[in-house]
Amino acid sequence: MVKATEKRIYLTRHAQAEHNVECDYSIPDAPLTALGRQQSAELYESTKGTIQMTADLLVSSALRRPLSTMIIGYADLIKKLEAEGKKVIVLPQLQECNDLPCDTGSPREVLEADPEYADLDFSELTPDWTSKQGFYACTVSALQARARWNRNWLRSRPERDIVVVAHGDCLRYITEGINSGSAWANAEVREFTFQVDEEHDQRGEAWLVPIKRVAKEGADEPTSSEMTDGRHVPN
Repeated sequence: MVKATEKRIYLTRHAQAEHNVECDYSIPDAPLTALGRQQSAELYESTKGTIQMTADLLVSSALRRPLSTMIIGYADLIKKLEAEGKKVIVLPQLQECNDLPCDTGSPREVLEADPEYADLDFSELTPDWTSKQGFYACTVSALQARARWNRNWLRSRPERDIVVVAHGDCLRYITEGINSGSAWANAEVREFTFQVDEEHDQRGEAWLVPIKRVAKEGADEPTSSEMTDGRHVPN
């Protein structure tokens, strides 16, 4: 078993999606823009000779924008894992924090019917994954608990190098424990490891510490919470 402090977790924010550029948060499960697909292709070029060659696991939120970012941006890694008999893990717990339409995922049967996602396994998606209630609620306490769950899930995995594709607010909760508003660019990748090994983590927080930025292909597009709580003022 790999020690937690030896793990490398590569957290990735999705590329530009329609709600980022339109500031329209009523778009259901907002897909990537044409620029977002270009950013994902640039992400591929930036990582094909590095983390895509070494990663042991690829995990994504189940919303459309991270799924498409992953398929384009980590294409070689997907092929590598398939050759090793490993599946991409689509994890509903990595969904975005807010209950706006743009941040609410599509039903499993809708995603399974989309040709772009034909090779993905959506078996982790339970009927309540789009509910935004209970474990998926948008309260601070629920979001902190879900972030802690994600950190512990990553720490419990046997793989050393794990690539994760998710969302700006979700990544803030995972790395900082709050929605701090700190910048995460579209198609940005940052490398983290765990602060301490499990036996020294008495509170079970599984905190991550940053190592370095790996790639940054897009701009610091605001998340839905930044736009809706007044922290971001459009130009």
